[in-house]
Amino acid sequence: MSALLVTAGRGQQEAWLRPVSAEAYHAFLASRTGSALAPGFLQCPSWAAVKDGWRAQLLGWGPPTGPGAGLLSGVALVLLRQFPGTRKYFAYLPEGPVADWADPDLDDWLSPLLSHLRTLGAFAVRIGPSPAHRRWNAAALKAATGPGRRLSDVLDCAVDPLGTAVAERLRARGWRRCGDGDDDGDAQPRYVFQVPLAGRTGDDLWSGLSQEWRRNIRRAQKSGVQVTVGGAAELPEFYRLLRITEERDGFRLGRSLAYYERQYAALNAEEPGRMRLYLARHEGEILAAHTMITVGRRVWYQTGASADHRREVRPSNALQWQMMLDAHARGAEVYDMRGVPSTLDPGERSFGLLRWKLGTGGKVVETLGEWETPLNGTANHALYRAFQMYLARR
Repeated sequence: MSALLVTAGRGQQEAWLRPVSAEAYHAFLASRTGSALAPGFLQCPSWAAVKDGWRAQLLGWGPPTGPGAGLLSGVALVLLRQFPGTRKYFAYLPEGPVADWADPDLDDWLSPLLSHLRTLGAFAVRIGPSPAHRRWNAAALKAATGPGRRLSDVLDCAVDPLGTAVAERLRARGWRRCGDGDDDGDAQPRYVFQVPLAGRTGDDLWSGLSQEWRRNIRRAQKSGVQVTVGGAAELPEFYRLLRITEERDGFRLGRSLAYYERQYAALNAEEPGRMRLYLARHEGEILAAHTMITVGRRVWYQTGASADHRREVRPSNALQWQMMLDAHARGAEVYDMRGVPSTLDPGERSFGLLRWKLGTGGKVVETLGEWETPLNGTANHALYRAFQMYLARR
Protein backbone atom coordinates (compact mmCIF):
# COMPACT_ATOMS: atom_id res chain seq x y z
CA MET A 1 0.00 0.00 0.00
CA SER A 2 1.28 3.48 -0.80
CA ALA A 3 2.08 5.86 2.01
CA LEU A 4 -0.63 8.10 3.35
CA LEU A 5 0.43 11.75 3.23
CA VAL A 6 -1.84 14.55 4.38
CA THR A 7 -1.27 18.24 4.90
CA ALA A 8 -1.55 19.78 8.36
CA GLY A 9 -3.77 22.73 8.96
CA ARG A 10 -0.76 24.89 9.71
CA GLY A 11 0.50 24.34 6.14
CA GLN A 12 3.17 21.77 6.95
CA GLN A 13 3.20 18.15 5.86
CA GLU A 14 2.46 15.51 8.44
CA ALA A 15 4.29 12.22 8.66
CA TRP A 16 3.87 9.60 5.98
CA LEU A 17 2.18 6.44 7.27
CA ARG A 18 1.83 2.97 5.72
CA PRO A 19 1.72 -0.72 6.58
CA VAL A 20 5.23 -2.07 7.15
CA SER A 21 6.81 -5.51 7.06
CA ALA A 22 7.54 -7.45 10.23
CA GLU A 23 11.25 -7.16 9.40
CA ALA A 24 11.15 -3.36 9.22
CA TYR A 25 9.01 -3.25 12.37
CA HIS A 26 11.48 -5.45 14.27
CA ALA A 27 14.43 -3.37 13.12
CA PHE A 28 12.82 -0.22 14.48
CA LEU A 29 12.03 -1.85 17.84
CA ALA A 30 15.65 -3.07 18.08
CA SER A 31 16.86 0.52 17.67
CA ARG A 32 15.05 1.57 20.84
CA THR A 33 17.32 -0.22 23.28
CA GLY A 34 17.05 1.96 26.40
CA SER A 35 14.49 0.96 29.03
CA ALA A 36 12.73 4.29 28.68
CA LEU A 37 12.39 3.82 24.92
CA ALA A 38 11.93 0.05 24.65
CA PRO A 39 8.42 -1.07 23.70
CA GLY A 40 6.23 -3.32 25.79
CA PHE A 41 5.72 -6.89 24.64
CA LEU A 42 2.12 -6.08 23.68
CA GLN A 43 3.44 -4.01 20.77
CA CYS A 44 5.62 -6.80 19.37
CA PRO A 45 4.36 -8.30 16.07
CA SER A 46 4.06 -11.72 17.73
CA TRP A 47 1.26 -10.45 19.97
CA ALA A 48 -1.07 -10.44 16.96
CA ALA A 49 -0.86 -14.25 16.88
CA VAL A 50 -1.81 -14.43 20.56
CA LYS A 51 -5.06 -12.44 20.22
CA ASP A 52 -7.56 -14.84 18.74
CA GLY A 53 -10.57 -13.16 17.08
CA TRP A 54 -8.76 -9.94 16.19
CA ARG A 55 -7.39 -8.75 12.85
CA ALA A 56 -3.98 -7.12 13.00
CA GLN A 57 -1.94 -4.63 11.03
CA LEU A 58 1.63 -3.37 11.46
CA LEU A 59 1.96 0.35 10.74
CA GLY A 60 4.94 2.67 10.55
CA TRP A 61 5.48 6.37 9.95
CA GLY A 62 8.23 8.93 9.52
CA PRO A 63 9.02 12.49 8.43
CA PRO A 64 8.25 13.36 4.79
CA THR A 65 11.26 15.67 4.40
CA GLY A 66 14.58 16.43 6.03
CA PRO A 67 17.48 14.21 7.14
CA GLY A 68 15.20 11.43 8.37
CA ALA A 69 12.91 11.35 5.34
CA GLY A 70 11.88 7.81 4.52
CA LEU A 71 13.03 6.40 7.86
CA LEU A 72 10.70 5.10 10.53
CA SER A 73 10.13 7.32 13.55
CA GLY A 74 7.22 5.36 15.04
CA VAL A 75 5.33 2.07 14.71
CA ALA A 76 2.12 0.50 15.95
CA LEU A 77 0.58 -2.93 16.21
CA VAL A 78 -3.13 -2.31 15.63
CA LEU A 79 -5.67 -4.94 16.66
CA LEU A 80 -9.10 -4.70 15.03
CA ARG A 81 -12.20 -6.26 16.60
CA GLN A 82 -15.34 -6.37 14.47
CA PHE A 83 -18.52 -5.12 16.10
CA PRO A 84 -21.13 -7.90 15.78
CA GLY A 85 -23.52 -7.44 12.88
CA THR A 86 -21.55 -4.63 11.23
CA ARG A 87 -18.52 -4.06 9.00
CA LYS A 88 -17.08 -1.64 11.54
CA TYR A 89 -14.11 -2.25 13.83
CA PHE A 90 -12.84 -1.21 17.24
CA ALA A 91 -9.11 -0.39 16.86
CA TYR A 92 -6.92 -1.24 19.84
CA LEU A 93 -3.22 -0.42 20.26
CA PRO A 94 -2.28 -2.20 23.52
CA GLU A 95 0.39 -0.18 25.34
CA GLY A 96 1.05 1.60 22.07
CA PRO A 97 1.78 3.12 19.71
CA VAL A 98 5.58 3.09 19.94
CA ALA A 99 6.02 6.78 19.26
CA ASP A 100 7.88 9.93 20.22
CA TRP A 101 5.57 11.02 23.01
CA ALA A 102 7.88 13.95 23.80
CA ASP A 103 6.91 15.55 20.47
CA PRO A 104 4.84 18.60 21.49
CA ASP A 105 2.76 18.30 18.31
CA LEU A 106 1.28 14.83 18.37
CA ASP A 107 -0.80 15.64 15.31
CA ASP A 108 2.22 15.13 13.04
CA TRP A 109 1.78 11.36 13.38
CA LEU A 110 -1.49 10.97 15.27
CA SER A 111 -3.68 12.54 12.57
CA PRO A 112 -2.38 10.25 9.77
CA LEU A 113 -2.81 7.27 12.10
CA LEU A 114 -6.46 8.10 12.80
CA SER A 115 -7.10 8.82 9.12
CA HIS A 116 -5.72 5.40 8.18
CA LEU A 117 -7.76 3.59 10.83
CA ARG A 118 -10.86 5.34 9.57
CA THR A 119 -10.23 3.93 6.07
CA LEU A 120 -10.07 0.44 7.61
CA GLY A 121 -13.59 0.90 8.99
CA ALA A 122 -12.67 1.75 12.57
CA PHE A 123 -15.37 3.60 14.51
CA ALA A 124 -13.25 4.15 17.64
CA VAL A 125 -9.64 3.86 18.77
CA ARG A 126 -8.05 2.94 22.09
CA ILE A 127 -4.36 3.60 22.79
CA GLY A 128 -1.98 3.11 25.72
CA PRO A 129 0.61 5.90 25.86
CA SER A 130 3.94 4.77 27.32
CA PRO A 131 4.93 7.74 29.56
CA ALA A 132 4.35 7.29 33.27
CA HIS A 133 2.18 9.59 35.36
CA ARG A 134 3.32 9.11 38.98
CA ARG A 135 5.67 6.91 41.02
CA TRP A 136 5.77 5.88 44.69
CA ASN A 137 8.60 4.04 46.42
CA ALA A 138 7.94 1.03 48.60
CA ALA A 139 8.95 2.70 51.87
CA ALA A 140 6.45 5.55 51.43
CA LEU A 141 3.61 3.15 50.64
CA LYS A 142 4.33 0.83 53.54
CA ALA A 143 4.13 3.82 55.89
CA ALA A 144 0.85 5.01 54.35
CA THR A 145 -1.27 1.87 54.65
CA GLY A 146 -4.51 2.09 56.59
CA PRO A 147 -8.30 1.68 56.44
CA GLY A 148 -9.79 3.28 53.34
CA ARG A 149 -6.41 4.46 52.08
CA ARG A 150 -5.51 4.47 48.37
CA LEU A 151 -2.45 5.30 46.32
CA SER A 152 -3.92 8.66 45.36
CA ASP A 153 -3.90 9.63 49.06
CA VAL A 154 -0.10 9.41 49.28
CA LEU A 155 1.55 12.72 48.51
CA ASP A 156 5.12 11.40 48.71
CA CYS A 157 5.43 10.59 45.03
CA ALA A 158 7.23 11.71 41.88
CA VAL A 159 5.16 13.16 39.07
CA ASP A 160 6.43 12.63 35.52
CA PRO A 161 6.22 15.95 33.63
CA LEU A 162 6.12 14.21 30.24
CA GLY A 163 3.16 12.08 31.31
CA THR A 164 1.33 15.18 32.54
CA ALA A 165 1.99 16.95 29.23
CA VAL A 166 0.85 13.99 27.13
CA ALA A 167 -2.39 13.69 29.12
CA GLU A 168 -3.12 17.38 28.59
CA ARG A 169 -2.42 17.12 24.85
CA LEU A 170 -4.70 14.12 24.44
CA ARG A 171 -7.54 15.77 26.36
CA ALA A 172 -7.18 18.88 24.20
CA ARG A 173 -7.72 16.67 21.15
CA GLY A 174 -10.89 15.09 22.52
CA TRP A 175 -9.46 11.84 23.87
CA ARG A 176 -11.04 10.37 27.01
CA ARG A 177 -9.18 8.44 29.67
CA CYS A 178 -10.88 5.07 30.13
CA GLY A 179 -12.67 4.41 33.38
CA ASP A 180 -14.03 6.64 36.09
CA GLY A 181 -12.12 5.15 39.04
CA ASP A 182 -8.51 4.35 39.85
CA ASP A 183 -8.58 0.86 38.33
CA ASP A 184 -11.68 0.86 36.13
CA GLY A 185 -11.94 0.78 32.37
CA ASP A 186 -8.43 -0.24 31.34
CA ALA A 187 -7.75 -3.55 29.63
CA GLN A 188 -4.12 -3.33 30.83
CA PRO A 189 -3.10 -2.54 34.42
CA ARG A 190 -2.98 1.16 35.21
CA TYR A 191 -0.73 0.59 38.23
CA VAL A 192 2.33 -1.61 37.82
CA PHE A 193 5.17 -2.56 40.12
CA GLN A 194 8.75 -2.16 38.90
CA VAL A 195 12.08 -3.12 40.43
CA PRO A 196 15.01 -1.08 39.03
CA LEU A 197 17.99 -3.23 38.04
CA ALA A 198 20.29 -0.80 36.19
CA GLY A 199 23.48 0.03 38.09
CA ARG A 200 22.75 -2.47 40.87
CA THR A 201 24.67 -5.59 41.88
CA GLY A 202 23.15 -8.86 43.03
CA ASP A 203 24.02 -7.85 46.59
CA ASP A 204 22.15 -4.57 46.06
CA LEU A 205 19.06 -6.49 44.96
CA TRP A 206 19.29 -8.76 48.00
CA SER A 207 19.65 -5.86 50.43
CA GLY A 208 16.68 -4.16 48.76
CA LEU A 209 14.39 -7.03 49.72
CA SER A 210 12.39 -6.83 52.92
CA GLN A 211 13.43 -9.00 55.86
CA GLU A 212 10.37 -11.16 55.26
CA TRP A 213 11.36 -11.79 51.63
CA ARG A 214 14.95 -12.67 52.56
CA ARG A 215 13.70 -15.01 55.27
CA ASN A 216 11.27 -16.72 52.88
CA ILE A 217 13.93 -17.18 50.19
CA ARG A 218 16.29 -18.76 52.73
CA ARG A 219 13.46 -21.00 53.93
CA ALA A 220 12.81 -22.17 50.37
CA GLN A 221 16.50 -22.93 49.87
CA LYS A 222 16.79 -24.85 53.16
CA SER A 223 13.60 -26.78 52.34
CA GLY A 224 15.11 -27.98 49.08
CA VAL A 225 12.94 -25.99 46.64
CA GLN A 226 14.50 -26.23 43.18
CA VAL A 227 13.87 -23.58 40.51
CA THR A 228 14.19 -24.57 36.84
CA VAL A 229 13.10 -23.24 33.46
CA GLY A 230 10.47 -25.45 31.86
CA GLY A 231 8.95 -25.52 28.42
CA ALA A 232 5.74 -26.00 26.47
CA ALA A 233 5.28 -29.48 27.95
CA GLU A 234 4.74 -27.95 31.41
CA LEU A 235 2.13 -25.39 30.32
CA PRO A 236 -0.81 -27.68 31.25
CA GLU A 237 0.59 -27.97 34.79
CA PHE A 238 1.06 -24.19 34.93
CA TYR A 239 -2.55 -23.75 33.83
CA ARG A 240 -3.81 -26.23 36.44
CA LEU A 241 -2.04 -24.28 39.15
CA LEU A 242 -3.38 -21.01 37.72
CA ARG A 243 -6.97 -22.22 38.10
CA ILE A 244 -6.21 -23.14 41.73
CA THR A 245 -4.73 -19.67 42.28
CA GLU A 246 -7.74 -17.94 40.75
CA GLU A 247 -10.10 -19.87 43.01
CA ARG A 248 -8.02 -19.19 46.11
CA ASP A 249 -7.43 -15.49 45.50
CA GLY A 250 -10.86 -14.63 44.10
CA PHE A 251 -10.06 -13.48 40.56
CA ARG A 252 -10.60 -14.83 37.06
CA LEU A 253 -8.34 -13.98 34.13
CA GLY A 254 -10.68 -15.71 31.70
CA ARG A 255 -7.88 -17.23 29.63
CA SER A 256 -7.66 -20.77 28.35
CA LEU A 257 -4.75 -23.18 28.17
CA ALA A 258 -4.80 -22.65 24.40
CA TYR A 259 -4.19 -18.93 24.98
CA TYR A 260 -0.97 -19.58 26.89
CA GLU A 261 0.12 -22.21 24.36
CA ARG A 262 -0.34 -19.68 21.53
CA GLN A 263 1.51 -17.05 23.52
CA TYR A 264 4.44 -19.32 24.30
CA ALA A 265 4.74 -20.51 20.69
CA ALA A 266 4.34 -17.06 19.09
CA LEU A 267 6.69 -15.12 21.36
CA ASN A 268 9.44 -17.72 21.22
CA ALA A 269 9.11 -18.09 17.45
CA GLU A 270 9.73 -14.35 17.21
CA GLU A 271 12.79 -14.57 19.46
CA PRO A 272 13.96 -17.72 21.25
CA GLY A 273 13.71 -17.27 25.01
CA ARG A 274 11.38 -14.28 24.78
CA MET A 275 8.88 -16.10 27.01
CA ARG A 276 10.07 -18.44 29.74
CA LEU A 277 8.19 -20.66 32.14
CA TYR A 278 9.84 -20.90 35.56
CA LEU A 279 9.00 -23.85 37.81
CA ALA A 280 9.51 -24.38 41.55
CA ARG A 281 9.68 -28.03 42.60
CA HIS A 282 9.69 -29.50 46.07
CA GLU A 283 10.30 -33.23 46.49
CA GLY A 284 9.68 -33.62 42.77
CA GLU A 285 6.30 -31.85 42.71
CA ILE A 286 5.73 -28.55 40.91
CA LEU A 287 4.33 -26.19 43.54
CA ALA A 288 4.53 -22.90 41.62
CA ALA A 289 4.99 -21.72 38.03
CA HIS A 290 5.56 -18.16 36.77
CA THR A 291 5.95 -16.76 33.26
CA MET A 292 8.59 -14.19 32.28
CA ILE A 293 8.81 -12.13 29.07
CA THR A 294 11.86 -10.23 27.80
CA VAL A 295 12.04 -7.45 25.20
CA GLY A 296 15.34 -5.63 24.93
CA ARG A 297 16.37 -4.41 28.37
CA ARG A 298 12.94 -4.82 29.91
CA VAL A 299 11.70 -7.96 31.63
CA TRP A 300 8.18 -8.69 32.84
CA TYR A 301 6.85 -11.18 35.34
CA GLN A 302 3.55 -11.77 33.63
CA THR A 303 1.52 -14.47 35.38
CA GLY A 304 2.04 -16.49 38.54
CA ALA A 305 0.39 -19.66 39.78
CA SER A 306 0.87 -21.78 42.89
CA ALA A 307 -0.59 -24.76 44.72
CA ASP A 308 -2.63 -24.56 47.91
CA HIS A 309 -0.43 -26.96 49.86
CA ARG A 310 3.17 -26.76 51.14
CA ARG A 311 3.01 -22.99 50.97
CA GLU A 312 5.29 -22.88 54.01
CA VAL A 313 8.30 -23.76 51.79
CA ARG A 314 7.76 -20.44 49.92
CA PRO A 315 8.11 -21.58 46.29
CA SER A 316 6.87 -18.27 44.83
CA ASN A 317 9.51 -16.24 46.66
CA ALA A 318 12.19 -18.60 45.37
CA LEU A 319 10.86 -18.26 41.82
CA GLN A 320 10.77 -14.49 41.88
CA TRP A 321 14.26 -14.20 43.29
CA GLN A 322 15.68 -16.45 40.56
CA MET A 323 13.75 -14.61 37.86
CA MET A 324 15.04 -11.28 39.15
CA LEU A 325 18.61 -12.56 39.17
CA ASP A 326 18.24 -13.94 35.64
CA ALA A 327 16.81 -10.65 34.40
CA HIS A 328 19.75 -8.83 35.98
CA ALA A 329 22.23 -11.25 34.37
CA ARG A 330 20.64 -10.62 30.95
CA GLY A 331 21.31 -6.90 31.29
CA ALA A 332 17.73 -5.84 31.99
CA GLU A 333 17.29 -2.35 33.39
CA VAL A 334 13.81 -2.90 34.78
CA TYR A 335 12.05 -5.93 36.26
CA ASP A 336 8.34 -5.24 35.83
CA MET A 337 6.01 -7.26 38.06
CA ARG A 338 2.92 -5.96 36.21
CA GLY A 339 -0.33 -4.96 37.85
CA VAL A 340 -1.11 -4.02 41.43
CA PRO A 341 -4.33 -2.66 42.96
CA SER A 342 -4.70 0.97 44.04
CA THR A 343 -5.81 0.10 47.57
CA LEU A 344 -3.58 0.58 50.62
CA ASP A 345 -6.22 -0.85 52.94
CA PRO A 346 -4.97 -4.08 54.60
CA GLY A 347 -8.60 -5.04 55.12
CA GLU A 348 -9.21 -5.38 51.39
CA ARG A 349 -8.49 -8.76 49.85
CA SER A 350 -6.61 -7.36 46.87
CA PHE A 351 -4.09 -5.54 49.09
CA GLY A 352 -2.26 -8.82 49.64
CA LEU A 353 -0.86 -8.72 46.10
CA LEU A 354 0.54 -5.22 46.57
CA ARG A 355 1.95 -6.10 49.98
CA TRP A 356 3.76 -9.11 48.49
CA LYS A 357 5.33 -7.07 45.69
CA LEU A 358 6.30 -4.21 48.03
CA GLY A 359 8.65 -6.68 49.69
CA THR A 360 10.96 -6.55 46.66
CA GLY A 361 11.74 -2.90 47.41
CA GLY A 362 10.64 -1.54 44.04
CA LYS A 363 8.22 1.20 43.04
CA VAL A 364 4.58 1.49 42.08
CA VAL A 365 4.24 3.28 38.75
CA GLU A 366 0.96 4.77 37.64
CA THR A 367 0.82 4.69 33.87
CA LEU A 368 -1.24 7.14 31.85
CA GLY A 369 -3.76 4.36 31.44
CA GLU A 370 -5.71 3.77 28.26
CA TRP A 371 -7.38 6.49 26.19
CA GLU A 372 -10.23 6.30 23.69
CA THR A 373 -11.79 8.46 21.03
CA PRO A 374 -14.63 7.83 18.59
CA LEU A 375 -13.75 8.71 15.01
CA ASN A 376 -15.61 11.49 13.23
CA GLY A 377 -19.22 10.94 12.28
CA THR A 378 -22.53 10.70 14.13
CA ALA A 379 -22.90 7.02 13.24
CA ASN A 380 -19.46 6.23 14.66
CA HIS A 381 -20.29 8.02 17.92
CA ALA A 382 -23.51 6.01 18.25
CA LEU A 383 -21.70 2.77 17.45
CA TYR A 384 -19.01 3.66 19.98
CA ARG A 385 -21.62 4.04 22.74
CA ALA A 386 -23.21 0.74 21.72
CA PHE A 387 -19.81 -0.95 21.77
CA GLN A 388 -19.13 0.33 25.28
CA MET A 389 -22.39 -1.23 26.47
CA TYR A 390 -21.49 -4.46 24.65
CA LEU A 391 -18.14 -4.62 26.45
CA ALA A 392 -19.79 -3.87 29.81
CA ARG A 393 -22.17 -6.82 29.34
CA ARG A 394 -19.24 -9.12 28.49
